[in-house]
Amino acid sequence: MTSSTGAAESPSADHHREHGTAAREPGRRAGDELLHGVTGGLARLTLNRPRAINALTEPMIMDIASALDDWATDDDVHAVLIDGAGERGLCAGGDIRAIYEDVKAAGSASIGFWRHEYRMNVRIAEFPKPYIALMDGITMGGGVGVSAHGSVRVVTERSKIGMPETGIGFAPDVGGTYLLARTPGEIGTHLALTAGVMGPGDAIACGFADHFIHSDDVPAFIDAVAADPARAVAVAAEMATDPPAAALAGDREWIDECYSASSVEDILRRLDAHSHPDAADAASAIRAKSPTSVKVTFAELRAARGRSLRAAIEQEFRVSSALTGRPDLVEGIRAQVVDKDRNPRWSPAALDDVSADQVASILDTHVKESVLS
Repeated sequence: MTSSTGAAESPSADHHREHGTAAREPGRRAGDELLHGVTGGLARLTLNRPRAINALTEPMIMDIASALDDWATDDDVHAVLIDGAGERGLCAGGDIRAIYEDVKAAGSASIGFWRHEYRMNVRIAEFPKPYIALMDGITMGGGVGVSAHGSVRVVTERSKIGMPETGIGFAPDVGGTYLLARTPGEIGTHLALTAGVMGPGDAIACGFADHFIHSDDVPAFIDAVAADPARAVAVAAEMATDPPAAALAGDREWIDECYSASSVEDILRRLDAHSHPDAADAASAIRAKSPTSVKVTFAELRAARGRSLRAAIEQEFRVSSALTGRPDLVEGIRAQVVDKDRNPRWSPAALDDVSADQVASILDTHVKESVLS
């Protein structure tokens, strides 16, 4: 999921043309929030809500899924490329202001949103042709969901990638638990509990991305892929350059030592006692997050290590459904996006008040229909 500004935005009809790929104006769906088109064997998807950092709405999700279904069996389509309009990033996540209004009104639209979003994430992961994601700039939450499950994932020096859900009373979703559980050592646990952000080097080292190019070279990269979509995978490898150093990968010693503990409380004790200067910052970050979200996320990540993406998505849907009915989601969005006071009042407010039984009940939440059925 994660945040959006909720602002309105103007359509960007010339966006594809700016990148030198479109011979015709792309078709329009989702009220111009999603631009799409096929030129010379390359299918393009452009998230087009630049003033909201391209936050995903349900119509956008439905149209992406529909387009992928069409292109999967279209022999004239050799590859798909997704990017975001504007300068700020690919996608800041789901439109959580809309989720806030729905949950406050005791609505059910958010459950439907997540069901459709998670199905789309699996479509991307299982897409039978090269799916190229340009993760330039901010790529958070739902933005990870439309990119990191692709077969060719490209980052730049501007990339900021993360799953910040614990900061809004939620938990990593869109297949994020699957990805985080497969990072080297305990880096994924550190990122999930602190709502940490990766740069391009760490995104590649942690398996969220494949290739690094400089942002100035993005137009040339798109042109090269468009010129020969059948060689999209090879083109990405040929144009890639060495990424910046992976800072978190270099911190594995203290991260693994602290986060290998068997409970969140023990992780915090180890962080408090550790001499590395970043350990204290990590402990403070965890304590600022929703206690319920932190404990549920920790349990989910441990379980996800042995799960397929499909199984992880099903678990995430159960958790998302459960957290929708708890006060921390509305409170977290209020504090971060609506009132922006950055002072959430979590309920319960302390980790000690979140019992193992409460965590288990959230993980085991019954849903009427599995997300992938």
